Amino acid sequence: MNRPVVDYEAVFQALPGAVALLTPDLVYVEVNDAFLAISGRTRAQIVGRHLFEVFPDNPHDPGASGMRNLQASLRRVTETGERDSMALQRYDVEDADRPGVWHERWWSPVNVPVTAADGSVTLLLHRVEEVTELIRARGRDGAGERTPVLEAEIYTRSRELQEVNERLRAAHAREREVALHLQRAMLPTSGVPEGLRVAVRYRPAVSALNVCGDWYDIIGMPAGGRAAVTVGDVVGHGLIAAGVMGQLRSALSAACRVAGGPGQALEALGLYARSVEGAECTTAACVFIDWNTRTLAYSCAGHPPPALARPDGTVTFLAEATDPPLGARPEHAAREQEHLPFPEGSVLLLYTDGLVERRGEDIDTGLDRLARSLARHRDRTPEALADALLADLVPPSGLTDDTALVVVGL
Repeated sequence: MNRPVVDYEAVFQALPGAVALLTPDLVYVEVNDAFLAISGRTRAQIVGRHLFEVFPDNPHDPGASGMRNLQASLRRVTETGERDSMALQRYDVEDADRPGVWHERWWSPVNVPVTAADGSVTLLLHRVEEVTELIRARGRDGAGERTPVLEAEIYTRSRELQEVNERLRAAHAREREVALHLQRAMLPTSGVPEGLRVAVRYRPAVSALNVCGDWYDIIGMPAGGRAAVTVGDVVGHGLIAAGVMGQLRSALSAACRVAGGPGQALEALGLYARSVEGAECTTAACVFIDWNTRTLAYSCAGHPPPALARPDGTVTFLAEATDPPLGARPEHAAREQEHLPFPEGSVLLLYTDGLVERRGEDIDTGLDRLARSLARHRDRTPEALADALLADLVPPSGLTDDTALVVVGL
């Protein structure tokens, strides 16, 4: 059966609810017929003009806050890429035929992002349902007269709900900042083995609390010519995840210094994780580098595989020793470990899943994108390569998950 061709413009115009499309700069791109009907405007009076040029606040109402609340909601949608349902709003509308005459109007708005393939917000869908008559009906007494007390009560409660939402968002923003400071304080800033060419990066997610829990570490080994590199990702976000991350990073750092290989180090970490609340299903990757034998020993606990870029441009993912995440097995078992030789001039990359995973996209697509970028920039210094990878792989709308990466010149 052939799939029918959908006329999306006709669908948009036929929507039973009042809907408008805006640019992120709040300029009207299109409105449907229902929107024109409730606004009392023609398409020519709206399309191509700024939202608040068409619908400003009522200058005769000193308590008017509809414009401020709507602008804040639309800005949140643009910045986060997430829908925002607003509290009931009083937003008066000027009579189109009688300038200076304003009509009391009540609205229930919802704002939704329209995103491009790369996740960036290209349009804002603004849907409004007018509830003026409902408010008026509920504001009448048994004799059919208006009850100002009830109407004022509804308005006051709507304003209070809006203020509570704003305080919650401010609290979330403060928690995000605290969590990020804690995260950065626990990530290593020194102790890189002398002579090791390495670059590290940590990038937080753009959403309010979808941050923290990723770590990286570079460990000098007791024997000369050897080092260990680790990355990991704790399930969950915020302050709790940052605290768990600090415990696991420290435990794995200690294990690498005494273990016979990365598999044994992750095995010890898995046992320790069973005693740490919130550490279940953490993923981690661990690579031991031996310059004496030019060999990598590696093991992964449910983590995206590290990548090795050789001087000839070939990229190999270290995916032959991947076990379940920490604490995911009902019974303890030894971790797998594999070895891979590397030629001089190679580059090793460890990273967390925020670098390659995209909503609605297969993980292999992200890994292919990473491999192409790594091959293209492999001749750069580790610092320049780290920046180039982020420039290539971070979408314009920002990261939806925090991301850590380590680049090691071999």
